[in-house]
Amino acid sequence: MQFPESWLREFCNPPLSSAELAETLTMGGFEVEESRPAAPPFSHIVVGEIKEAVQHPNADRLRVCQVDVGQGALLNIVCGAPNARVGIKVPCALVGAELPPGDDGKPFLIKLGKLRGVESQGMLCSARELKLSDDHGGLLELSADAPLGADVRDVLQLDDTLLTLKLTPNLAHGLSVYGIARELSALTGAPLKTPTIPPVTAKLADTVAVKVLAPELCGRFSGRVVRGVTTTAKTPAWMVDRLARCGQRSVTPLVDISNYVMFEYGQPSHIFDLDKIHGGLTVRWGQAGEQLKLLNGNTVTVDEKVGVIADEQAVESLAGIMGGDATAVSDDTKNIYVEAAFWWPEAIQGRSRRFNFSTDAGHRYERGVDPSRTVQIIERITQLVIDICGGDAGPIVDETLRLPEAKPVTLRVARAARVIGMPITQAQCVDALRRLGLPIEEGEGTVIVTPAPHRFDLLIEEDLIEEVARLIGYNNLPTTAPLAPITARVRPEAQRSRFAVRHRVAALGYQETINFSFVEAHWEQDLAGNANPVKLLNPIASQMSVMRSSLIGSLLQVLKFNLDRKAPRVRVFEAGRVFLRDDTVETTDSTVKGISQPMRLAGLAWGDAEAARWDGKPQRVDFYDVKGDVEALLAPRVPTFEVAEHPALHPGRSARVLVDGRVIGVVGELHPRWRQKWDFAQAPIVFELDLEALAARSVPVAKPVPKFQAVERDIAVVVAESVTHGALMQAIGLASTGGLLRDVVLFDIYRPQTARDGMVTATGGLAAGEKSMAVRLSFQDDAATLTDEQVDPAVRAIVDRLAADFGARLRG
Repeated sequence: MQFPESWLREFCNPPLSSAELAETLTMGGFEVEESRPAAPPFSHIVVGEIKEAVQHPNADRLRVCQVDVGQGALLNIVCGAPNARVGIKVPCALVGAELPPGDDGKPFLIKLGKLRGVESQGMLCSARELKLSDDHGGLLELSADAPLGADVRDVLQLDDTLLTLKLTPNLAHGLSVYGIARELSALTGAPLKTPTIPPVTAKLADTVAVKVLAPELCGRFSGRVVRGVTTTAKTPAWMVDRLARCGQRSVTPLVDISNYVMFEYGQPSHIFDLDKIHGGLTVRWGQAGEQLKLLNGNTVTVDEKVGVIADEQAVESLAGIMGGDATAVSDDTKNIYVEAAFWWPEAIQGRSRRFNFSTDAGHRYERGVDPSRTVQIIERITQLVIDICGGDAGPIVDETLRLPEAKPVTLRVARAARVIGMPITQAQCVDALRRLGLPIEEGEGTVIVTPAPHRFDLLIEEDLIEEVARLIGYNNLPTTAPLAPITARVRPEAQRSRFAVRHRVAALGYQETINFSFVEAHWEQDLAGNANPVKLLNPIASQMSVMRSSLIGSLLQVLKFNLDRKAPRVRVFEAGRVFLRDDTVETTDSTVKGISQPMRLAGLAWGDAEAARWDGKPQRVDFYDVKGDVEALLAPRVPTFEVAEHPALHPGRSARVLVDGRVIGVVGELHPRWRQKWDFAQAPIVFELDLEALAARSVPVAKPVPKFQAVERDIAVVVAESVTHGALMQAIGLASTGGLLRDVVLFDIYRPQTARDGMVTATGGLAAGEKSMAVRLSFQDDAATLTDEQVDPAVRAIVDRLAADFGARLRG
């Protein structure tokens, strides 16, 4: 909100400088965002009156004016303004005057000179040349009573300061000059001048019938008829100037008066052309399909959630937001109807945004406007209308249906002291609240306050505590160091940070992506098998309607984006949160009831396993490449992999990842169905792991370097085709080797050849349905070098174990 300091000081004038006043308001909760002069610097520009204006002898568009600036002798000034005429008073820049800087940033100096052969002893100025406005249509005409020779800065109060306040939504009572003055009076103790608004004598009996059908929309409606107004009258210069300094341009006298009173007291109003109203007015909710052409030229369609004012034929106004074009005042208007109402904030909030515009009236009504002053506001508007445009007024019709109920709020002095953080007495609390003009009742250690009609923000105890704090002054609150000891949280050595995990993935050649947690609903069904995802009540886009329970869909979208731009190789990852339904989760500071939100890390690889090189043929990335990346991420912990099915993955080329027997994620190739649906030339390999499991790691334990050489034995065992590598390794590990076995590596698998007719041929001592698995066994003892007599029994124990578990036999 912007307004001139001089207007504020008419209501409350504390003995403070402009800078001190701005600081006081800011420390009182009304932040002064900007404080600037009403006009740029210029000097030696005085009030002059044109006594004579004749045609320039050598130029059709120039006039030679004789100007009286109160110096006795007239000045000869050449002027090209179209409104340069005898009798008007205008700003006159004398020789030696400095005009405001131009586009080059340098001030313009007025010198004695000649224009087309005629001497000019100064310059007559427009508002644009003085940087007061963009109007360059002619000279700036001053009031007829402006004293000759007086400094224009003094006459127009150009040394005034414009204050721009940045108000929070709860400070609706500060959206007027009088409202700010009321707060300034409370902050400084300076007296508040509340002008008396005398009632205008009704000379007419005319009224307009008004029916309010929606008391939940409109709590009070006041109106008055004024006949015989002259809308072609000119808005007084003082009003135009004040509106301009509030950032509002002058339109017509009636519109200017309505805007002026709104800035003055914070109560919006609307003026209808009475002769364009058909019958009476009805305040109601809109009906589906009704249309209204607004004053801004837009035509909007309303519904049952938008309040309107309608006559007997059509909708005439958007309630509390903007009037309609059909009943707008014009130069032909003779009779008007002035309306001021109390609209419930809940009924106005968000309505103007539905139509992609905002208004000063809507901005105030949706925050709350004092419902007790509608009649006084109409009296003020009526008097200004009669003074400026003439006319006779009828009686005010005031219909009150339902007004906000002022519920008392109790302030506990002890709690206020704890919240504010300084000792506060009950007397201080009472003094602060009384300065705001609030009705107060005192109790033992308590203060009961009944909010005033203009204070919509006083609802709970904390609101009163805030009022006490800001009246004391935020700058007066003590600076107290925290009493609790602050200690750094040291992460245990057995846990890596999330940053370290992401850094490790990046070191493996993956690039990090960050995606929305909102995804398309069919992703959840297709890629996660989630038929009941967490749905958004108000999605930012129709294709982002649910919360993701898997990161795979987001990575596939990134892959698609890159492939559409001809990327030859893609390796990306994301560490993010997923959202799963879980009835065991309760609401806490960091959780929401019924929703589990674990962190996961997912990666995707597509294209060649390695970047293009001169010394090798490119090879596509496969399951085992990504499996190796997963193992590297979990190192030194050793994961195991089990065959598993996942909605997003190939049923024969995917596995779940286990660490210490607990499933922590999946890895595999994208299912052919989804590869075809996403139109990928080849299947990407993806993995998704629990981030907390990745962060955990084993603490290294120091061990002495072995002093004795290891002994290796290679064995090949024949087993059934169904025996897996994992089962074989587990069985070998369970064999009784006396602790000598240190390592096992599978280095060969042999299967019988298949004939052309599809029949399996038994070769190499293998029957149909059998395979040979060759493993290398490494034995070692820390005390001595092993001998054959020690190793052979260990090898036999392993062979016996495999025979017992799988019916295995040594391959001959």
